Amino acid sequence: MPDAARPPRHVLILGGTTEARRLAATLAPEPALRVTTSLAGRVAAPRLPDGEVRIGGFGGPEGLARWLCEHAVDVLIDATHPFAGTISHHAALAAVTAHVPLLALRRPGWVPGPGDTWHQVTSLADAAAALPALGTRVFLTTGRMGLSSFAHLTDPWFLVRSVDPPEPPHPPRMTVLLDRGPFTLDGERELLRTHRIDVLVTKDSGAAATAPKLTAAREAGIPVVLVRRPPTPGGVPEVPTPEGAATWLRTLFPDLPDLNEAGTTS
Repeated sequence: MPDAARPPRHVLILGGTTEARRLAATLAPEPALRVTTSLAGRVAAPRLPDGEVRIGGFGGPEGLARWLCEHAVDVLIDATHPFAGTISHHAALAAVTAHVPLLALRRPGWVPGPGDTWHQVTSLADAAAALPALGTRVFLTTGRMGLSSFAHLTDPWFLVRSVDPPEPPHPPRMTVLLDRGPFTLDGERELLRTHRIDVLVTKDSGAAATAPKLTAAREAGIPVVLVRRPPTPGGVPEVPTPEGAATWLRTLFPDLPDLNEAGTTS
């Protein structure tokens, strides 16, 4: 049983993903924990998790380390998007400075299957360089923040899907589709047909909610330019699921109950 005299252990989740929300929903009901989720504030109307929420940046690794100390954070869990490389490196540096345990929660990446035609690249710039040889009607699902990498491509037509409207610079021949997953396979099939898409560009986010586009592309024989995700900072332990993160947290604090049974993962 948790010690009633001990203040709740403070868990800071760097969030913004489905996995982060699921983890907060699992941890927040536990009285022995205080759960705060930090959101970057790049989405106009984010889905808010259970527990406390803060929105905005920290001011680099020094600012994050200071926040960890000032708010008596006991554990830091990086559950950001697999491509949020900057904040992940800041988290690694801040955790060392503040002497706070750090865990990375990373959903598994996608794996090509029979019939897939994937061209894997390491950056958005490499994806843009690969496009002219692959197609002229591009379904671009890499997010609104990286459109500048494609702004110099004047010949292809782009269908850009994002949660919020993109800002320039962006490709001159572009139609924006404002939408948020999860997406259905039938919907992705219809989208590819309606817009006569002949090449898909995406990041290896690994999310099940956005994976149907890959199946639709395979069925249509459409090539996929897949941007590989950056590696997790060296030395940071990593788990693939919120359940794994809850189990890891219990190894740090054995007095906690089984969080995966006590909480919810809805």
